[in-house]
Amino acid sequence: MTFDQQWIEYDFNPFILFNSGGKIVSLNTEAQYLLGAIEASAIYKIATTYANSSFGFKTTFLELEFGRFKFFGITVGYEDEEQIGIRLYQLPSFQFTAQKPDGQLINVYTLIDLCISSNSIGSSTKYLKELDPTIPEIRLQTEIFIKLLNKIYISMGGNEKILTRLFFRVGEHIKFEGEKYSLFSIEISSDKMIRKFLPEITHLSEENNLFVDIKENKIIINVPMIVK
Repeated sequence: MTFDQQWIEYDFNPFILFNSGGKIVSLNTEAQYLLGAIEASAIYKIATTYANSSFGFKTTFLELEFGRFKFFGITVGYEDEEQIGIRLYQLPSFQFTAQKPDGQLINVYTLIDLCISSNSIGSSTKYLKELDPTIPEIRLQTEIFIKLLNKIYISMGGNEKILTRLFFRVGEHIKFEGEKYSLFSIEISSDKMIRKFLPEITHLSEENNLFVDIKENKIIINVPMIVK
């Protein structure tokens, strides 16, 4: 998989490429989740309806909702009659508290490595990482944040492997006191999780003034990049 392909694969927004008959040629991970809520034929119809009248790309802002998925716009593109692609821009499903997160400036990579190291002791689980290397030091309450990470890893104990991803949420931000902050996410996923730990995970995230998005097989910590 090329670097460009990896960007599409791990994009927060669903992307689907269809052939001229409406069959899926390729799609990213988020699109796979989306197709659990709507038929591919419906997405193909949207793509052909909002496509540019001639070859090229066209972005349209419109509200779409399929189950838990909500979108505020789409981009449709095609260069020939053989294939057409669509990217749906997902409306964030989370909200932050009005209170700005505080604490110390920390290196989030160091905290992730620390928690993985402590949870891997005596465990046969393989801990995998896909981390964007450009996240700066950010302001968080270190002790509580470590507790949050540890509790998430504990909730996924016993799996063959646990994947930790760290990535920017492209185009998304939050405002505190009139100042805009970019967002990034720490996504921890495995085949299954122990759900009895989820209330405590939610509580620890609230103590950090963060929001945790809990899905079927992964937990996503959404973090504002407060760097001073």
